[in-house]
Amino acid sequence: MRTSTMSVLFIIWMLCTLDLSYSAPDECQDEIERLRTEMKNLEVRHSKQNQLIQRLMNLNQMNERSLKESSIYDMGDKQYMDCAQIFKNGSMQSGFYMIKPLLSPTQIRVYCDMTEGGGWTVFQRRSDGNLSFDRDWNDYKTGFGDMKSANGEFWLGNDNLHYLTSQDDYTLRINLEDFEGSHRFAVYRKFKLDNEQNHYQLQFGVYTGNAGDALSGSYHPEVQWWASHQGMKFSTRDRDNDRYDRNCAQEDKGGWWFNRCHSANLNGFYYRGPYSAVTDDGIVWYPWHGWWYSLKSVQMKIRPDIFEPNDV
Repeated sequence: MRTSTMSVLFIIWMLCTLDLSYSAPDECQDEIERLRTEMKNLEVRHSKQNQLIQRLMNLNQMNERSLKESSIYDMGDKQYMDCAQIFKNGSMQSGFYMIKPLLSPTQIRVYCDMTEGGGWTVFQRRSDGNLSFDRDWNDYKTGFGDMKSANGEFWLGNDNLHYLTSQDDYTLRINLEDFEGSHRFAVYRKFKLDNEQNHYQLQFGVYTGNAGDALSGSYHPEVQWWASHQGMKFSTRDRDNDRYDRNCAQEDKGGWWFNRCHSANLNGFYYRGPYSAVTDDGIVWYPWHGWWYSLKSVQMKIRPDIFEPNDV
């Protein structure tokens, strides 16, 4: 269509130039201007069509990738105790897999994150606030949330986390994102969760990263005695195991390893950035944004210490 219009425009221009036109000169010039306008309109339409085609192609690629990551990968009859074993076996696609930790009575479905060196078993994800983390003890014990979508929110379960961290020394990596598009991370070696009889007591080792050491409260020695989560037992709204005279989990709207009460609360209420409330009950990582800023997304994941690459 565009080539045809250009050809007609050229012919009319030649006729006008040679004064051989069957039309009056003014009419000839008007026709040339009309065709020029039509050409410009066609060029705009052609550009918009190309942009639309490109957007559709990008959307199709995103949908294919999301569908692939949402599918569960079949590993055959062989059993793996975590995502690190799966990665070392050659499966390097992020997505859902079945694993069986050594102490677990059954297989469990997990999301394996094969980025950032690979082999990460994800046990917590916050992404959009669609899922409430203000749950009771049994929900946190067994796990809850969307274990089918690639970006779904979930908690894998404290029993499963205990099974996983009892079979090796594990590294915890926490990825954080705020509503301004900035990203930070915190890494802790020797991350371990005790059993239910000991209230899923938390232990962790040395910190590295750029988010600040919220779990141990080392950012300020004067607050460490009440802000550190080291050695804390897990609390929920119906099971108070913190060191506070009231229930931190009930006040801060999520299960967590509370002290009096926290400098990190990654299972808190999903606000959108700065917030005000009776208590600091948002998704908080104090050394980065303080108590009154709720983060946009969080991912908590583990893999064996000996698997740790040098680039985290």
